[in-house]
Amino acid sequence: MASPGPTTVSITATAAAFGLRHSLGYWAGINLGTILVLLAVALGATALLHELPRLSFTVSLAATLYMLYRAWRIATAPPLSAAAAAGRASGWLAGLSLAVANPKAYLAIGAVYAQSTLLAGRPLPDALLKCVVLAVAIIAIHTLWALAGSSLTSILSHPLAARILNIGLACLLILIVLIGFL
Repeated sequence: MASPGPTTVSITATAAAFGLRHSLGYWAGINLGTILVLLAVALGATALLHELPRLSFTVSLAATLYMLYRAWRIATAPPLSAAAAAGRASGWLAGLSLAVANPKAYLAIGAVYAQSTLLAGRPLPDALLKCVVLAVAIIAIHTLWALAGSSLTSILSHPLAARILNIGLACLLILIVLIGFL
C-alpha cells in the first residue's frame, strides 16, 4: 500500500513544491478518498470483481494502463519549482478525487483486506478492526510521503535532480506494475 502510486507520488510532489503546511488540504482529501476506497472494498467491491472475471480483467487492464500513464506523467513532469511558480497547492477536493479514482488503491487495499484475518471466526469484528488498522495505515503512509516531499523541496528546485527523481519514481511504478503480473 505504501509503494509509489498516484496518491503517494502526488502528495510527495505537492508537499515538495508547496511545503507541508500549504499541502494539508490536499493531504486531507487524499486520506479521505483512500479511506472511502477502503470502505468500498470492505463492502464488497473485491468480491464483486471475483464473481465477474471479465469485469475483473477489464478493471485490471484499465488499472495497469492508468498506472503506466501515471508513470509517463511522472517521468515527464517539470521541475517542482516550476510547478510551485504556477500557483498554489491543490485543495482537499482534488486530493479526494484522485484518491477515489486511483485503481492502485482498490487493488492494493483489496489484496491486503482480502488476504488477512485479524479475528478468526468473528467476521464483523474482524472487518471493523481491519478497517480501523488500514485507515490508520493510510493516514500514516500519506503523512510519511508528504514529509518526505517537504524534505526534498530544496533538492528538487534543481532541474537535473528533479528529472532524475521523476524518472526514478516512474521506473519504480512500472516495476510495480510488472511485478503485479508475476
